[in-house]
Amino acid sequence: MADSRSTAKPKPQRRTGVREAAAQATRDSILKSATKVFAKYGYDGGSVEKISKAAKSYDRMIYYYFGSKEGLFIAVLEGIYQRMDDAEAAIALDASRPVEALTEVIRFVLGYYRKNPEFVTLLNTENLHKGRHISKSLRAREYSSRAVAIIAEILASGGAQGLFRKDLVARDIYLLIASTGYFYTSNRHTLTAFLGEPLESPEAITHWEDFVIETVLRTVRADDVQENTPPHEENTKWQKSQPAASRARSS
Repeated sequence: MADSRSTAKPKPQRRTGVREAAAQATRDSILKSATKVFAKYGYDGGSVEKISKAAKSYDRMIYYYFGSKEGLFIAVLEGIYQRMDDAEAAIALDASRPVEALTEVIRFVLGYYRKNPEFVTLLNTENLHKGRHISKSLRAREYSSRAVAIIAEILASGGAQGLFRKDLVARDIYLLIASTGYFYTSNRHTLTAFLGEPLESPEAITHWEDFVIETVLRTVRADDVQENTPPHEENTKWQKSQPAASRARSS
C-alpha cells in the first residue's frame, strides 16, 4: 500500500508579505494625500472626507491607521520633518573643513525651504495652532536633535582649528540659519509687494543666499580670523537691477 504522505500535494506557501505591503501602500497613500490637502486647506479645512477622496480610500481607513484627524496631521508633520532630516543626512559634509561644511548646510537649508513650499505652508499652519499638534509628537525632537548635532560637530571642528569662536551654541546657529531661510520663503509674496522688489527672481535668491552665508560666517568666526574676512560685495547683479530709490532704502 502506497504511503499517502508521499503523494499528498504540498500546501501552497502563504504570501505573508503581501498583506503587509498592501497595508503600507494604503497608509502611505493616505499620508501623501493628507500632506497635500492640509497644505492647501489648512488643518481646519482639510477634512477627513477630502483626504480619503484624494487617496482613493475610505474614511474608516484613516481612523484605522492614524486614530483620528489629529493623529494623521501629526504624522504629516513628522513626515515632512523626517524628509528634510533624511535629505540633510545625505549631504556629503566634511567637518574637518568647517567653513565649507557650514556653507553647505546653509545652502541646503535655504534651498530646501525654497524647493519644498508644502513644508513651509504646513509649518505656518501649525504655528497658527500654536504648535499644539506637533507638541504631542514623540519623534519631533529626534529630527531637531540630528540637525543641531550636525552644526555642533562643524562648530567644534572650527573651534579646534582656531577658525570659529569657542563660545558658540549650536542651537543658536541652527535658529539663525533656519530663520533667515524660513522667513524669506514664507513671506516672499508679501515682501515682494511691500519692498517693491522681485524677491523670487534668481538674482534676488542668489543675493540673499550669499548674504546669509556671509552673515553666519562672520558670526561664528574667531576674532583674529574676522579681521581677514573680505567685505560683502556691494552692487551685486541683483542690486544693480533695482531702481535707485530701492537701493537707497537698503543703504
